[in-house]
Amino acid sequence: MSVSDQPYILALDEGTTNAKAILVNGAGSIVKEASRPVSITYPQPAWVEQEAGELWRATLGAAAEVLDGIPASQVAALAITNQRESVLAWERASGEPLGPCITWQCKRSAPFCAELRQRGLEESIYRLTGLAVDPMFSAGKARWLLDNIPDGFRRAQAGEICLGTVDAWLLWNLTGGAIHACDVTNASRTQLFNLQTLRWDPELLAIFDIPLAALPEVRLSSAFYGETASLPGIPAGLPIGALIGDSHAALYGHAGFQPGAIKATYGTGSSLMTPTATRIFSQKGLSSSIAWGYRQATYALEGNVYVTGAAIQWLADLLGLGGPENIEALAAQAADTGGVYFVPALAGLGAPYWNDSARGLISGLTRGTTAAQLARATQESIAFQIRDVFDTMQAESGTPLKVLLADGGATRNQALMQFQADILGVPVQCSLASNVSALGTAYLAGLTVGVWSSQEEIAALPRPQRRYEPAMDAAERDRSYVGWKDAVGRVLWN
Repeated sequence: MSVSDQPYILALDEGTTNAKAILVNGAGSIVKEASRPVSITYPQPAWVEQEAGELWRATLGAAAEVLDGIPASQVAALAITNQRESVLAWERASGEPLGPCITWQCKRSAPFCAELRQRGLEESIYRLTGLAVDPMFSAGKARWLLDNIPDGFRRAQAGEICLGTVDAWLLWNLTGGAIHACDVTNASRTQLFNLQTLRWDPELLAIFDIPLAALPEVRLSSAFYGETASLPGIPAGLPIGALIGDSHAALYGHAGFQPGAIKATYGTGSSLMTPTATRIFSQKGLSSSIAWGYRQATYALEGNVYVTGAAIQWLADLLGLGGPENIEALAAQAADTGGVYFVPALAGLGAPYWNDSARGLISGLTRGTTAAQLARATQESIAFQIRDVFDTMQAESGTPLKVLLADGGATRNQALMQFQADILGVPVQCSLASNVSALGTAYLAGLTVGVWSSQEEIAALPRPQRRYEPAMDAAERDRSYVGWKDAVGRVLWN
């Protein structure tokens, strides 16, 4: 069968700032794509939310654009990847949202998390979930939603309310309300899911006071999730063959199937992930997680950095420069940072520190510091935070991590990627695909419906890449990183 004769897979990627749709062919190449922006609101300091209906409408619009002119008979499957930890509630009977989508960035559950720590529950929650007690994860947000829906707990217990991550919300709408399900990766980020039993855990449900009746069924990432209902621009009957969180999908899109592979996704925040042969309990601030579910669950270590690309946009807004590309141009004007370090703890610090009360700090300023040096320090802060997690992951995984696989918008910044290789001391291999997460979920759906027969076949697919080799002297690398750790220490001491 020629590539042109092979069926397509429609991959939907609902992210923090855009809903995207991608058409992938049998050679694993993206042949068509579309996107729709989604808005973010900040109703109170540190509260971050989105309108649930807008997420669905944007996803539907992008999907319809990509499918325009494509015969339904040529679409073998539909796949979903999504922003993780964000959570929604909707009415089972009508499908109407019962509140906002509370995003992964939102800190409104911080008081509840503090209460859990005071009750001494941090260790038992970590033992079951592999996750630190932190407002990023879904369960505290779900608790807030039920507390703010009239008679919320009783209605959820009676099965009248659905709680779900973004994949479950999109699946519900795509199937016309027929299926309430999510995949193991999204479930693993809720703090309600037992990584050993791969089930919603009764002890965790009791801790967070979440009724089981409100939660979705959990399936493997590569699985049959039903068929599409008849929707504007989307034909009825398309098999839905995969659901997976975006960070996990990116690792799969890189074909990072074996221990020793490590990827970093550069977005609003960043995620590093490496697959592990068994579940590893981190002693140094990483999350134990599930990489994906294909035939069985594969475990992973993950480190989440709250603010990377968002730091660039923050500085662009502060200086009135518009988009991130202008910060890149400004940073290129400086030969170095002049000793300036910026720790962008604008929403606390994630892995490996997990300090949600930390606040941003710029150190090393002098009368001669320029805007270009501040821009360069902001850019370099991304690479330093990635190294924090990379080093921790290498120490705990027990497997040498020889190359960093990279994807996301910031990988287009060649100066940043070179500095990343320099500060790590290992090559950085950047995917040139426009959306590696979408490729990952398309691969999983293709396995479900038989477009590909094995992970070995997927690993052999072509992947255009750009590689950066480390060029920094080891002494300079050490000096620069020591300065960064000193700046982080100042944040944590405050």
